[in-house]
Amino acid sequence: FVTGTLLMIIGNYGVRTYQVSDIDEKCSFASYQAQRWLTSLLALAAGLLYCTVRGYDATMLMLSIGIYIYKIVDGLADVYEGRLQQADKLYLAGISQALRSVSVIIALFITRSIALAGAAAGLASVATLILVTIPLALLETEASRRMSPLEIGGLFRHCLPLFSALFMFNLIESVPKFAMEGMLPYDSQLYFNALFFPAQGILLAAGFLYKPQLLRLANIWSNPRRRRKFDLIVLAMIAVIALMTAGTLVFMGWLGIPIMNFMYGVDFEAYRGIAYLMIVAGGVSAAIDFLYAIITVLRRQSSATKPYAITFAFSLVVPTALIWLTGLTGAVAGYLASMVMLLVLLSIEYHRIRKDLSEKNRSPFHA
Repeated sequence: FVTGTLLMIIGNYGVRTYQVSDIDEKCSFASYQAQRWLTSLLALAAGLLYCTVRGYDATMLMLSIGIYIYKIVDGLADVYEGRLQQADKLYLAGISQALRSVSVIIALFITRSIALAGAAAGLASVATLILVTIPLALLETEASRRMSPLEIGGLFRHCLPLFSALFMFNLIESVPKFAMEGMLPYDSQLYFNALFFPAQGILLAAGFLYKPQLLRLANIWSNPRRRRKFDLIVLAMIAVIALMTAGTLVFMGWLGIPIMNFMYGVDFEAYRGIAYLMIVAGGVSAAIDFLYAIITVLRRQSSATKPYAITFAFSLVVPTALIWLTGLTGAVAGYLASMVMLLVLLSIEYHRIRKDLSEKNRSPFHA
């Protein structure tokens, strides 16, 4: 699933935020669509190559290919859901995504086999893409002008920094899991992923709040007289993320641990301290995700590549060393350290970008 998520990011190529904030439709939807099919096929080829290199047996191969197809289709469907968001019909994109997710859950309940469920997940995702997602996007939005090879090439060029940053971000998140696989018992993966669940909830909740507003934010930014309102919205969203993180910490200290004990059938009481660290990491991760979306709305995504590259180099060394020294605690502490470092670097970069844009707006020679 971790590998499938990385393949989905290859398919997405970081285009979604760029697409929905393209308020003047400088690039046609047909071009967005063609570019996404190309990256999705590339992701599928990479997944097949990975399975070949790993030499999986038939069961693991069926599971892996099924999950890879499911995640890659998720990335492919994203371009059609982005089109619906452009047309201010995000609720239809939500229906599309919900049907895809529910069909996979049903497949798991019916098959009662993880390998068959993986294969069924892939088939179900393809079916919902063909029967629901694509028809919704094509029927509920205006017809697109023809695709242009120049526009497709431009998407690959302009969104390369977006893709690089998102891919490195997910590698940064995945490094502790890959390191634990080689150094710690499998139980550590269970605890890490279980503790990550409430942290991921913060990231998802924050996304539910700001992602539907990206089109509105792009419109606000396009009017120089409303730039102060734009800054206030950014600060307000950061404050909301901080409040959500604090609320999750309080809930985890009250009912969260007992609920997790019930859900997973194991005792998390001894892991209460690192559960709090993981929640803080989740809040930091949500702030990073939001800041990067804002930088994309400002069309300065290439400026954010350096912070991600520095943090990725850091994540290869420090978390691995901490895992070797202190086990699971080191994995969580290393993950938090990487997230904090990235947030600081990204905040500095955002401040520099915003200051640079303000100076350009004040210049009498700026067009």
